[in-house]
Amino acid sequence: MLSHDVDFRILGSDIQVLEIELDPNETVIAEAGAMVYMEEGIAFETKMGDGSEPDQGLMGKLFSAGTRLITGESLFLTHFTHRGGYGKSRVAFSAPYPGTIIPINLGDMPNGLIVQKDGFLAAARGTKISLHFNQKFGAGLFGGEGFILQKLTGDGKAFVHAGGTIIEKKLNNELLRVDTGCVVAFEPSIDFSVARAGGLKSMIFGGEGLLLATMRGTGRVWIQSMPVKKLIRALAPGGSNAQKESGSVLGGLMGSLMDE
Repeated sequence: MLSHDVDFRILGSDIQVLEIELDPNETVIAEAGAMVYMEEGIAFETKMGDGSEPDQGLMGKLFSAGTRLITGESLFLTHFTHRGGYGKSRVAFSAPYPGTIIPINLGDMPNGLIVQKDGFLAAARGTKISLHFNQKFGAGLFGGEGFILQKLTGDGKAFVHAGGTIIEKKLNNELLRVDTGCVVAFEPSIDFSVARAGGLKSMIFGGEGLLLATMRGTGRVWIQSMPVKKLIRALAPGGSNAQKESGSVLGGLMGSLMDE
């Protein structure tokens, strides 16, 4: 199914809003609860599945919805369609936490895009959202991130949300190590694995987590500066300062013991 050709603009800087302009009978799909406002003529319907396979039977829809549950997303997607007789109408979306919205043209990615399980925000109808398992089981079992991912394929526009600032890195047969929670998306040509973060003392007291994601190959990688887990820790009582002070005191004490 060919994706609908939607126009869009991204509003704001720190807490962004995605506004999509629809022609009559055009449809955009979005995560449940992401809608901020919609103009006259827009109708919405909550459905199982992304609508990329209109002739899909009930079992296919159930399987598609079930894979979304595995990734921790809602069972349903909301479909917004311009039902007005003429002209254009707009619908807007925002993510559940502060960050940056990234527009992606899937038509430039014949092999699709791999996205972290909570990164998808919206897409033109015709985009297929499927489950993607990382072949390296340890990446999810020990890394806490990256084992269960989503794959977006199609020929239209998709929109991915990232926490904080987004950095796009282009690798040319290179290696990049990233905090496991900071990986937002990457092209399938990139090999994704997880490696131990330094020695025992660094792993326990360094504050960088036990493991790092290793991205290797040729292709693009998108990285976020503030994944939602870090944001939650920073806003918790004591926040990151308490963690740093604790790590500094314990790290100095244990470091001395380990050096003896």
